[in-house]
Amino acid sequence: MTPKASASASGAPLRVALVGYGLAGSVFHAPLITATEGLVLDTVVTSNEERRAEARAAYPDLRFAASPDELWERADELDLVVIASPNKTHVALATAALKAGLPVVVDKPIAGTAAEARELAALAEERGLLLSVFQNRRWDNDFRTLAALIADGELGEVQRFESRFERWRPQPKGGWRESGDPEEIGGLLYDLGSHVVDQALVLFGPAVQVYAESDVRRPGAAADDDTFIAITHANGVRSHLYVSATTAQLGPRFRVLGSTAGYVKYGLDPQEAALREGRRPGSGGEPWGEEVEEVWGRIGSGESPLTGGGTPVRTLPGDYPAYYAAVAAAVRGAGENPVTALQAAAALDVLEAARRSAREGVSVTLLPHPDEAQHASGKEHRA
Repeated sequence: MTPKASASASGAPLRVALVGYGLAGSVFHAPLITATEGLVLDTVVTSNEERRAEARAAYPDLRFAASPDELWERADELDLVVIASPNKTHVALATAALKAGLPVVVDKPIAGTAAEARELAALAEERGLLLSVFQNRRWDNDFRTLAALIADGELGEVQRFESRFERWRPQPKGGWRESGDPEEIGGLLYDLGSHVVDQALVLFGPAVQVYAESDVRRPGAAADDDTFIAITHANGVRSHLYVSATTAQLGPRFRVLGSTAGYVKYGLDPQEAALREGRRPGSGGEPWGEEVEEVWGRIGSGESPLTGGGTPVRTLPGDYPAYYAAVAAAVRGAGENPVTALQAAAALDVLEAARRSAREGVSVTLLPHPDEAQHASGKEHRA
């Protein structure tokens, strides 16, 4: 992939434009961009005066643009565009950025369909530009720990992977994420489902069959808020994935059953909570992404971790900053794209199949795409 000229060639910091300063832009992208060596947050695109004031207070040297079109007009002043706007805008904005000659990071989901994701991948390849998808949960502390346990053979041959991303939010908040309009690409299937499906594919490779159940549970809700996805992987592993806003008692984040041992982990990675509280990677000399020993997962066989069974396993630190460090290296031509659009397309294949399965009450068989056949196992995807 050809690095963009200007800062990427000179060694100066890469100048980043961030489109959108809502939850994703303000809590995740802006703090991680500014914490990454070699990146500088140059411009935020928002016409909302309240959000502009918030961004200016946090980053005094920022420039602002009222619309993305202003970015394309001065593309030669930028080195990377990050799209953190509502889901329905992702494809059009990523297309415009690539056509303007700019590398792009797109928040998940990159698109509403796998076909659109593959079209974007083809455009990026044609232009010789980076197109990466922000799948930060690959750098969660529990996921990094589980990947290491599997790689080291600590569980034997994995047979079943259970993953839960559950919340207790009995009252809908409203907004586009909970909209029932298909054009908004809202609902938990495409929100939290994007994370749990991506993690399953990273660990265990391509899906060959998908079954799903999806419900709207809360009064006044318009989009799915309680969904289950079952994946059969090509290597025989079965993934059972749960995403919900209606869980009064939370289950384990991971329960992974292997031929010699199992791993059970409760609780969420602490990085999102830290970012929401205003803490930043590398600030104050505090360790980032660490969790206390009391919530470490346990590995063992024939015993319940709830009664002290199994052996505690130190949870590796979460490392969201690693994503943007990899992006910076890739834009400079010095590293690989950390999350490709084709990987995102494979996850969207599963999400589309899950939506069809839930609607029609059937299991859906997936066929491999010829250009992605090299990913016959999860090893090529592992972060």
